[in-house]
Amino acid sequence: MLTIRQVKINKLIQEVMSEIFRQQAMDALKGILITVSEVRVTPDLSIAKVYLSVFPSHVKQNVFKEIQELNPWYRKSLGEKVGKQVRKIPAIHFYLDESLDELEKIEKSLRGEGENPFK
Repeated sequence: MLTIRQVKINKLIQEVMSEIFRQQAMDALKGILITVSEVRVTPDLSIAKVYLSVFPSHVKQNVFKEIQELNPWYRKSLGEKVGKQVRKIPAIHFYLDESLDELEKIEKSLRGEGENPFK
């Protein structure tokens, strides 16, 4: 069960990280869309699990690797924007959100395209 504080911090981090990725996409990542699909903070607010969707999917692994390498920069950027609203800036753990890819596979199989994901 999430506390009210966790829900507020989840939403705050999701909004700020989305803005950071949007600005980065305008500057350096032309043609790549990174969406923060979900954020979950631990009960002690020390770790934030950030779930990302990357489009187009063929560059997903390379972009994700670069994001993980720049993790300290993302935490610093987050701290600059939310430092007055939280006591401690949580450590950020990035995860790829594969749900859109799975949905696309299911839709293709329902249309009779591609392979059957239920095999």
